[in-house]
Amino acid sequence: MTDWSLSQLLAGLHDDIQQRLEIVRKSLGHPVTKGDASEKVWLELLQTYLPHRYQAEKAHIVDSNGVFSDQIDVVVFDRQYSPFIFRYEGQTVIPAESVYAVFEAKQTINASQVTYAMKKVASVRRLHRTSLPIPYAKGTYPAKPLIPIYGGVLAFESDWTPSLGQPLLDALGEGEDDSRLDLGCIAAHGYFDLNQNSRRYEIHAGGKSATAFLFKLISQLQFSGTVPMIDIQAYSKWLLP
Repeated sequence: MTDWSLSQLLAGLHDDIQQRLEIVRKSLGHPVTKGDASEKVWLELLQTYLPHRYQAEKAHIVDSNGVFSDQIDVVVFDRQYSPFIFRYEGQTVIPAESVYAVFEAKQTINASQVTYAMKKVASVRRLHRTSLPIPYAKGTYPAKPLIPIYGGVLAFESDWTPSLGQPLLDALGEGEDDSRLDLGCIAAHGYFDLNQNSRRYEIHAGGKSATAFLFKLISQLQFSGTVPMIDIQAYSKWLLP
């Protein structure tokens, strides 16, 4: 016999995230401080529990044409196959080819925050990404097709009543291909995801939503495969003479 309980472990992970977000929401007064603390909670969740081939950071994303995205609260990116991660004085810049997913982190979710998250996601998806043929012992594989970049929103609670009802679905339905949100978590209420087959949103209310969202994200990443082989020479044209 053992006193270990998997259900309690998984529930405890969600409870910890929800409690930390609630403390941030209720205890910190300055909006910027509150926002930074919320981002940190989500980043630490992903940094701790995602497989090590992935990393999560707050960052800007750049392409080989020198175009930058907006600053993104949570970027999930590759560190196994992607070189060229620039860090300076707390700022991180990531090449577009290495990105798997991007999230906007907010205290609460409403129509304007969904629209804002869509704008942030679109600023990443519109970047140019390179993909080189892959050499191997017997020849060369063709350049890998670009993988989809998942986009989403993370929050503690919802301004809507019901919290995860039709108003959320209506707001999510406003997204175009570049700006659509694929999944998100509202820790106090549940999570949502875009069914890749039906292309319809599915709402998962209640339960241990932070843990359920984490598992859903990992599952999505597993089906993404690996990022394309970056053409690092395409970035070299920006070297100063």
